[in-house]
Amino acid sequence: MKKSSKIVSLTGVFAALHAVLYLITPVELWRSWSIYLEPLEGLILGPWAGFLAALLGSLVARTIKPTDLWMFGIIAEPMGVLACGLIAKKRWKPLLLIYAIMLGAYFAHPLGRELPLWTILDILAASVLIYPVTGVAKNLFNEDANRLPFIISMVAFIGTVTDSLTRVFLLVPAGLYVILGWPSEVVRVAFIMGAADSYIEDVLVIIVTFIIGTPIVLALRKIPGMKYPLS
Repeated sequence: MKKSSKIVSLTGVFAALHAVLYLITPVELWRSWSIYLEPLEGLILGPWAGFLAALLGSLVARTIKPTDLWMFGIIAEPMGVLACGLIAKKRWKPLLLIYAIMLGAYFAHPLGRELPLWTILDILAASVLIYPVTGVAKNLFNEDANRLPFIISMVAFIGTVTDSLTRVFLLVPAGLYVILGWPSEVVRVAFIMGAADSYIEDVLVIIVTFIIGTPIVLALRKIPGMKYPLS
């Protein structure tokens, strides 16, 4: 099978998985269970095919089961995948630029300067980790199996935090809180409650990737003729 055919077929598979994970997620959760798939989408498919798979999966899923906050996931989930893919491709500069733009816009916004700093500590930590994690992940699919769980977990952390950063950017600097009709007090409460949930999700993504992601990557490394990431 040609590489282009492999990319197309695997993009379709991951898009379908992404959609299914969203559809089975309880509606009460801020983010869907697809966040546990995002690291693998980026690491296996690469930044561009991974982004497309997450975008297609998000669009299809939210067409089937729309919510009032549908616009956040459609953009944020592909961005989380893109982050993991860029790290796998050793392209830390574009990712750091994305963080600089989004964080800069957030702190330039009056509301961003008023909100508690502790609510985005994971985002600030991820921005510092981008360069060193990219350095240690440069040979991810040839890495020593003993180091692989730690490296993949760090990539997953940056990916899920990039998802969070995109949601923060859309809500505050991009002005979706105005479109949603949220006063500043509501935004503040949403940030405080959302931050607590987000930190829990960060830990869960790291654990799930550590336990499940590592065996998958190790299995993929044994397939002859396949070079990852695909795009």
